[in-house]
Amino acid sequence: MRAVRATDVTDHLPVGSRQFGEPVPPCIACGTPLAQEFLDLGMAPPCQTVVRPERVAVAEQFFPLRTWVCHSCWLVQVEAVVAADTLFDAEYPYFSSFSDSWLAHARDYVRHIVDRRSLDASSTVVEVGSNDGYLLQYVMQEGIRCMGVDPSASVADTANARGIPTRVDFFGADVARQMVAEGWQADVVCGANVMAQVPDPGDFVEGLATLVKPDGVVTIEFPHLAHLLERVEFDTIYHEHFSYFSLGSTQRLFARHGLTVTDVQELPSHGGSLRVFAEPGEQQPSAAVTDLLRRERDEHRLEDPRTYDGFADAVLAVREGLLAFLHEQRAAGRQVVGYGAPGKGNTLLNTCGIRADLLAYTVDRNPAKQGTYLPGSRIPVFAPEMIDRTRPDVILVLPWNLRREIGAQLAHTAGWGAQLAVAIPSLELFAPG
Repeated sequence: MRAVRATDVTDHLPVGSRQFGEPVPPCIACGTPLAQEFLDLGMAPPCQTVVRPERVAVAEQFFPLRTWVCHSCWLVQVEAVVAADTLFDAEYPYFSSFSDSWLAHARDYVRHIVDRRSLDASSTVVEVGSNDGYLLQYVMQEGIRCMGVDPSASVADTANARGIPTRVDFFGADVARQMVAEGWQADVVCGANVMAQVPDPGDFVEGLATLVKPDGVVTIEFPHLAHLLERVEFDTIYHEHFSYFSLGSTQRLFARHGLTVTDVQELPSHGGSLRVFAEPGEQQPSAAVTDLLRRERDEHRLEDPRTYDGFADAVLAVREGLLAFLHEQRAAGRQVVGYGAPGKGNTLLNTCGIRADLLAYTVDRNPAKQGTYLPGSRIPVFAPEMIDRTRPDVILVLPWNLRREIGAQLAHTAGWGAQLAVAIPSLELFAPG
């Protein structure tokens, strides 16, 4: 695991996914040649792969998991080596509705945007990356016309079966033009945790600009790069996430496609996220935008190459701390299991080389993941009831961003003395409840 320092030669050429001497691909947002490697996590399988029992002994494909920093627009990005239609296929297993706190977040957003934009029955809302209809169900409850767009038939079919109209497609400029022609130009175009998951962010944002009405608004949420750096959230790096955004990189990207970032909200979700509001044409940014851009530059120093140095060392410290703890628990005869089977959990486990000898199993509320195995590690996944049957000593919460929700769900495990743990930003034990 190695990051190229800002002082290294700018024509450094990594090896593994290309022949030595081939150029590094340019920035996926602005086309600038990439000169600084941020973090190399080696080889990893796509994190949302579902390994079924009949395939458990069959080798899966691993790909390089390497990230870069653009010195022009300051977008951090994964070197795209896995096609998007492979990642978001008809068996995509992530369903947003299995998180109670995320449903509450979506409901609060809908209430906020309805009031803020005075939406009513004459309005239109389109969500890109709409998953299983977790958010649009609340839009429909307000009597507002809506449509979702998602590339994965697995989640889109679920939404359609619930009566939430969802188009199965990879959103971009062409799809946006088709939707406008079909009468779906929108007062609000929204998306949460989707912009990072597109290999061509320029085409995606051009689609947003095309789909929104001239007097409408685009709202996009994404984990804030500053928190990834400061809280060592390296487990959020995986092939499915092509980009890691700051407000500054987002503002530059949107401006190239005629959208002005007019406001921003800082949110606690996913370890610290931003909700960006953008409108067509020239607009006056709010004081919140101006202030956060200043803090990104002067406090977080996101436009300084030196900021990205040393992150690999911080990742190694997390890895060593977690492995030492798990070995200590095994030596003491204590059982450690996991809770959740998220993409971030697979990055953590595969980066650390953790297998079932250290983490006996994990559980997940999503039936699509139960009875399967995690990619790479081959740790089995069960329904949450398995925890009650085996009464483990420690439960490692893999989706650490949901630690409060999961802690409440596991409150009863305090009855047999169980402890909960998270590994990010460093190992922490805490009581259930």
